[in-house]
Amino acid sequence: MQFEFFPSRTLTFYLARMFIVRIFAVLVMLVLVLMMLDLLATSGEILSVEGNGQAELWTYALLRIPQLIARFLPYSVLLATIITLVTLNQNSEVIAMKAAGLSAHQVLAPLLLTAAMVSVVSFGFNERVVTRSTATLKAWEAAEYGPVPEHSEVRANVYLTDGTSVLTAANMSGTGSNITMRDVTWYSRSDAGMILTQVRAARATYAAPGWKLEEAERFDVGTAQTQELPELVVGRELTPDKIELDTVDPDTQPFWSLSDSIAAYEAVGRRTAELRAKWWHKLSGPLSAFLMPLLGAIAAFGLARSGQLFLRAIIGMALGFAYFVIDNAALAMGNFGGYPPFLAAWAPFFLFLLVGETVLVRTEE
Repeated sequence: MQFEFFPSRTLTFYLARMFIVRIFAVLVMLVLVLMMLDLLATSGEILSVEGNGQAELWTYALLRIPQLIARFLPYSVLLATIITLVTLNQNSEVIAMKAAGLSAHQVLAPLLLTAAMVSVVSFGFNERVVTRSTATLKAWEAAEYGPVPEHSEVRANVYLTDGTSVLTAANMSGTGSNITMRDVTWYSRSDAGMILTQVRAARATYAAPGWKLEEAERFDVGTAQTQELPELVVGRELTPDKIELDTVDPDTQPFWSLSDSIAAYEAVGRRTAELRAKWWHKLSGPLSAFLMPLLGAIAAFGLARSGQLFLRAIIGMALGFAYFVIDNAALAMGNFGGYPPFLAAWAPFFLFLLVGETVLVRTEE
């Protein structure tokens, strides 16, 4: 019996290299297929804008691919785990390793180490690349695929409240007194929540106080009359500081910036459960790749000639996909306060860590 976690350097490099090649191959396959399907669904909207062409399609693809990589990298690790372990089992390599005195955990050790490295790379990629591409893509979609926003700080689909009244904007750029909103709509409502007037404008800037709507069109609900106004100031209680708090999007902010946003929310007594859950999930999400070799490990063991290898692969795949389902459900529960943020982000990870360890120990150790 070998007692070192990595008993053979040659075997460790052999398994790690095999595993990482399959992760990359599966990820490329998934991203290419999903990107083609995505382009089929959205290319009509992009090309319908005057002046858009092949360059804009490439721009959309370059902004969308990082999101697909971030979302499907854990799935790629799961599928690569099953492919790798099934191949090793069919070639009797697992039997040879166990005959040499390796335990099930030692057989999986190179795969777990590789998956841990993938998790670290995934975290850095998500926070440095995915957040920026997501911010730009959301703003571009809000602009209905018109001119590409120049700044990645542009925020899309802004929804702000001033008492009972509401101010919405398709996108917003800039900070402080230099904030500019486009495709703006102001809903003036009564205390009972009934809409009294609706004002639409192409652009809004800070008027200190309030927001100046330029070339506005006001519709009075009571009289059903429309009035053209060169400018109109609304939302006098909406300060730039309040707007920056109300427009925090955790998907477009990196881990370290989101920490500052949460602190700002807490300083003014705002609810932070949703932001906290997303903040914790920025850690637990990439770490899910580390779980995949453990959940797919059942495909590695058992005799290939027993006829149960395919069934074992299905069980490993089912465990992996069950994790993603429960992880998304727990995060949704955390977003509206059903679970504490830490529990919403980490409970699925630790639950399936125990499940994977239990299955591995009871069946192989």
